[in-house]
Amino acid sequence: MHTTDRTIELDCSKLTPTLFQRLVAGLAPLVSLFRGFRNRMEINGLHDLNDSQLRDIGLTRADLTSAFLASTFFEDPSEHLTRSARSRWRLQLFRPHEE
Repeated sequence: MHTTDRTIELDCSKLTPTLFQRLVAGLAPLVSLFRGFRNRMEINGLHDLNDSQLRDIGLTRADLTSAFLASTFFEDPSEHLTRSARSRWRLQLFRPHEE
């Protein structure tokens, strides 16, 4: 008696991306570039604030300047500002309050 073993191999690990997934993946760098440009324009608007207003959001004029100097044209300078504001906030947590 002969039995025939039939197996079906399903290769589910190699799914081809859909058209929408390929479109999103192709547009991601363009969206990132646009977001960086928009954030750069918003940071330029922060120069209109006075020093007290900047201090209220945890920034200084030096932070604004260094954000532009630390990032290239294609990088998002807002990440630098976020790090600056957070580190300044953390330092103030451990500093005794002056009365």
